[in-house]
Amino acid sequence: MKYAFIQEHRFEFTIVMMARVLGVSCSGFYAWTKRLVGCAAVEARAVFDARVREVFEQHKGRYGAPRVAVELHDAGTQANRKTVAASLHRQGLKARAARKFKVTTNSEHDLAVAPNLLKQDFHADMPNQKWVADITYLPTDEGWLYLAVVLDLYSRRVVGWAMDKRMKTGLVCGALNMALHQREQPTGVIVHSDRGSQYCSHAYQRIINTQQLKCSMSRRGDCYDNSCAESFFHTLKVELTHGVRYETRAQLRHEVFEFIEAYYNTNRRHSTLGFISPVDFEALKVA
Repeated sequence: MKYAFIQEHRFEFTIVMMARVLGVSCSGFYAWTKRLVGCAAVEARAVFDARVREVFEQHKGRYGAPRVAVELHDAGTQANRKTVAASLHRQGLKARAARKFKVTTNSEHDLAVAPNLLKQDFHADMPNQKWVADITYLPTDEGWLYLAVVLDLYSRRVVGWAMDKRMKTGLVCGALNMALHQREQPTGVIVHSDRGSQYCSHAYQRIINTQQLKCSMSRRGDCYDNSCAESFFHTLKVELTHGVRYETRAQLRHEVFEFIEAYYNTNRRHSTLGFISPVDFEALKVA
């Protein structure tokens, strides 16, 4: 209590005088002050760690230090990546690690193949200028669940998607039709995919021609030609399905729907977009 009195009145009286009157030593007061500062620092660190953990858990362990730092900044807590990384390490929190995944495509067919119009130029100046499409497979106890998506390269937003237990032509047609509906039937869009049989099929090409779209296909065996779509699948698998067992396709369908529509498009911060979500990026540009 005496040291607290001295601390409270240190700007009114000298520390030496108050120490003498109260019968304590100046060195004792300074030692108490040092301990007080140390306790405050420990408390402040605990509060910061709690905020970091809250963001980390809110995003289900999908965010590492860079995205957590941006999230904290937008919430009014100033912290750089190194400070956040130290907090994550101190708490034993580690974002889901990147892994290699096999790409699924079947280009062994006699169907016509479109030229590569995209040529690895993934920049778009406006929505509905360039789309990329691809298929992947996800495991369940019932068997594979196949997912086809269409992404708009302008915002990396998933504008079309479809799921099925078989990798048939209807899968990619469903994803493309959804994209056309979501984007209000645009024309002249470059739609890039690999040269798999589904994308070369007559049904898929009929949609391309009817809607006056421009079909583009990757070169044989060059995964970089469609790297943006593959990057999305990599993100989905690392952040949603890796290490998780799904008993039924219906269960996984629900989780994929939630991931795309309620998280990836609307909330997940994308590094290419300046760490904002695809939906926010489009809204910002329109505004």
